[in-house]
Amino acid sequence: MGIIMRRFGLPDLYGASFAGVNRFHRSAIFILIFIGVLLIALTSHARELKLLAFGDSLIAGYGLPKKDGFTYQLETILKAEGRKVTVVNGGVSGDTTAGGLARIDWALASKPDVVLLELGANDSLRGINPEVTRRNLKGILERLKLKKIPVLLAGMLSPTNMGREYGREFKSVYIDLSKKFDVVFYPFFLEGVAGSVKFNQADGMHPNKLGVAIITRNIMPSIHALLQRINQE
Repeated sequence: MGIIMRRFGLPDLYGASFAGVNRFHRSAIFILIFIGVLLIALTSHARELKLLAFGDSLIAGYGLPKKDGFTYQLETILKAEGRKVTVVNGGVSGDTTAGGLARIDWALASKPDVVLLELGANDSLRGINPEVTRRNLKGILERLKLKKIPVLLAGMLSPTNMGREYGREFKSVYIDLSKKFDVVFYPFFLEGVAGSVKFNQADGMHPNKLGVAIITRNIMPSIHALLQRINQE
């Protein structure tokens, strides 16, 4: 027991101060001290994790007060679960995958523990070749892999007016990259919200407060899976 006490930088109380106490009481006191030291050690090592939500207006919270946006709602839920996680808003309205690739190194200066990557909606709205989108997302994922940062890739679907072939090619970009880089994959960021008048703002493209709440609730299992990968990378 003295060895264990010295391991934690404590005097050998068992052999010194407790000499006059019977064996049962000495053991009980030692156990209580050991548990206390262990709890202090675990608490001291706990730290606030940083989740970077990197994307476009859907992350930035276009048209919404800060408290109604995705990153704020996500952090609120995580805190309510007792998780020490700060969610960094890395969204830029109107951003494309090319824009994301150009600024990813700057965004990583915040030293996130994990990254939620949501980009591509503006690529499809502009009719950008899916192979260009693939190349840009691949470049971002390569940088994140190099830094050993766990990633949640949020997929996107193209508007129906872009045609079926374009839609298939665009969708496959996310599926293929999620497998190639072995990331946590959430197929469609706007699941349950896209196309709904009730859950979108007047422009029909950006979610309102209720829509964001649905997005956040739906993606939570994937967020949990992402956080579990922190010590695995």
